Amino acid sequence: MTNPAEFIGFVGIGAMGTPMAGNLARAGYKLVAFDLDAKRTAALAGETGVTVASSLAALGAEANIIITMLPDGKAVRTALCGKGDNFKDCLLERAPKNTLIIDMSSSSPMGTRELGTLLEQRGYPLIDAPVSNGVKGAVAATLSIMVGGDKNIFERVKPMLEKMGSQIYFAGPLGAGHAIKALNNYVSAAGLIAACEAMHAGQAFGIDPNVIVDIINTSSGMNNTTKNKCKQYMLSGAYNAGFSTGLMAKDVRTALEIAQAMNTSTTYAKPTADVWDAMEQKLGFTSDHTEMHKYTLKSTT
Repeated sequence: MTNPAEFIGFVGIGAMGTPMAGNLARAGYKLVAFDLDAKRTAALAGETGVTVASSLAALGAEANIIITMLPDGKAVRTALCGKGDNFKDCLLERAPKNTLIIDMSSSSPMGTRELGTLLEQRGYPLIDAPVSNGVKGAVAATLSIMVGGDKNIFERVKPMLEKMGSQIYFAGPLGAGHAIKALNNYVSAAGLIAACEAMHAGQAFGIDPNVIVDIINTSSGMNNTTKNKCKQYMLSGAYNAGFSTGLMAKDVRTALEIAQAMNTSTTYAKPTADVWDAMEQKLGFTSDHTEMHKYTLKSTT
C-alpha cells in the first residue's frame, strides 16, 4: 500500500528516471516531476498523469520526498542547493524543513557525505540509493537498489523503493550506497574489458566468437558481460545497451577514488580506469559502453 501522506518529487526524467518515475506513479504514489527537457516530463505526464513542476523551486515546495536521478553528484548538489550553495533557484529554496532527499544518482560517496553535512545543517535528511541493472531493470522494476544513511529512514522508504526494484539493500552509513555502486561498476567494467580481449584473442586463434561466449558462459569465466552483452550488443553490432562510456568511466574513476581514500590496493583499478578514460577520449562520452568491443580491437591492430 502507498502512503497517502507522501508526495514525491522526481528530478531527472531520462532513460532511467522515466521508467522509475512511471513505476512509482502506476503504483499509486502522487508524483510531481521536473527535467530540463520539458518534452520528457510532458511525455511522462501524458502516459501516467503525473504533475509537471514549472521549476526546481516549485517542485521543492510541493513534495515532502525529493528523488534525484541526475548524471553525477555535482549536478545533484547544484539542483538541491543552487549555484555555489546559494539556495536560490533550486529544489530547497522553498522546500519545508524535514523534506527527505533521496539521491538515486551515481554520485561520489565522499561528495555525498559532504552534501549530507550541509543539508543536515539546514534541516534536510539525506539518504543515497543508487541503482544497478540498467534501463531494462528500470522498466521492469527489477533494479538492485543499495541504500546508505539512517536505517530508520531506509525502513520508512523501503516499500516505495520496492516499486522500482526487486533487490533492496541497506549498505551502511551515508555514502555507502554510492560507494558500493561505484565498486560494483568497477568490477563490471573490468570484466567487460577482459571479455572483449578474450573474444578478440580467441577469434584471432580461429575460434568462432559465438562459440567463445557459449563456452565461457558454461565455465568459470562467465560474468555479466558474457551473459548479457557479448552476443546481444557486441557480436550483433548493435552497441546500444543504453549506458554510456562516459558514465562507466566516471564510475570506475569513483571506485579508484574510494580505494585511494581508503588506502587500499589500486593495482588493477588504476589501469582499468586508464582504459575507460582512453576509450572515452577516443569514442566520446555518449558512445555506448559496449563499444569497448570495437575499441579494444582497434587498439590491438
